[in-house]
Amino acid sequence: MSFDLYPAIDLRDGRCVRLIQGDYDREVRYEVDPVEVAVSFQQHGARWIHVVDLDAARSGKQQNLGTISAIADAVQVPVQCGGGVRSVDAAKALFEAGVSRCVIGTAAVENPTLLDEVVALGHNVAVALDVRGENVAIQGWERDSGVKILELLARYEDGGAEAVVVTQIAHDGMGVGPDVGGLSEVLAATSLKVIASGGVGSLQHIADLVRLRVEGKALAGVVVGKAIHDGTIGVPAALETIREL
Repeated sequence: MSFDLYPAIDLRDGRCVRLIQGDYDREVRYEVDPVEVAVSFQQHGARWIHVVDLDAARSGKQQNLGTISAIADAVQVPVQCGGGVRSVDAAKALFEAGVSRCVIGTAAVENPTLLDEVVALGHNVAVALDVRGENVAIQGWERDSGVKILELLARYEDGGAEAVVVTQIAHDGMGVGPDVGGLSEVLAATSLKVIASGGVGSLQHIADLVRLRVEGKALAGVVVGKAIHDGTIGVPAALETIREL
């Protein structure tokens, strides 16, 4: 299985931002054009681009479709996008905007049949599980679902999802390193591709994830946002680190 870098663009009010530990009151705004950022990711060799509609994640109402469509139109690599996908219509809107893989979070917890419905339409889907410790958070990370991640994983084994994107909220935007222990437990508990998210702040952190093995299984990739936007990690260097391992 190949390991992919998913450079991330988080959208709020059409702008490129990052939230610290998922807190909407701790926003870092980047004075850049999200479309130009996506194009630069592709030019530097990224094979995927990861986009999150933070407004939709919080409200359930898609507010950045125009920007998402512009990103998808501007690049030739596939775009993986999530945030507020809580209905078939919301998923359809993303695919009509040019998204290649839809990421479903809150609805995958509260309404797992939505995954089946979207997959039945012939679309590619990933599940987003955002955790504080072991507890899965929903609705833009603002509410605790009351369910632990390892309890949820079994639901998605035969649901047609391509992958599960696991974010440790306490690490997100902090650059302190990924939750290797938690990711190891997830790898052991599911046959789905596992994409790590949250905490990457150095090339060493990426290398640690590439090398991670649990019962012979490896991660499928990593989402990196703030460290790239801050200039701490360059996309070419990250990709070279992955290729060398």
